[in-house]
Amino acid sequence: MEKLLQQIKAWREAGDTIVFTNGVFDILHVGHVTYLEKAAALGTKLIIGINSDASVRSLNKGPERPINPEWARVRVLEALRCVDAAIVFSDHTPLELILAIQPDVLAKGGDYNPDETDELNKTYMVGSKEVKAAGGRAVSIPLVEGFSTTNILSKR
Repeated sequence: MEKLLQQIKAWREAGDTIVFTNGVFDILHVGHVTYLEKAAALGTKLIIGINSDASVRSLNKGPERPINPEWARVRVLEALRCVDAAIVFSDHTPLELILAIQPDVLAKGGDYNPDETDELNKTYMVGSKEVKAAGGRAVSIPLVEGFSTTNILSKR
């Protein structure tokens, strides 16, 4: 984490705009790639918080999830041209990571509402209040219809 925070500081000093998003990214598909490209276009550096294997299991994604271990998911995402850094987080939400990174832009998929204020609501975008309070913005990116890891796995 310390290395990433040093890199973020250097990016900021160079005038870069930091975008943060998070997710499981278990089986990378066109929906993920499209979403990440759109998130990256919101700034100049894209950082992805990746749920640890333990946190994926706690999200009720199913007993066989994640399919790919966290180290493999990091490796695949970091190979994408639009991704500048990826880091694993173990908490139930990425809030602590968001507070540490202090992104200029927080991006999530279209099923999250950046204006929702009820933290118990499933559409609440974790970290949106904090990013906005620090002068940043929270953006909801439309999903690519028909593509989700859950849908892909259900076809097996």
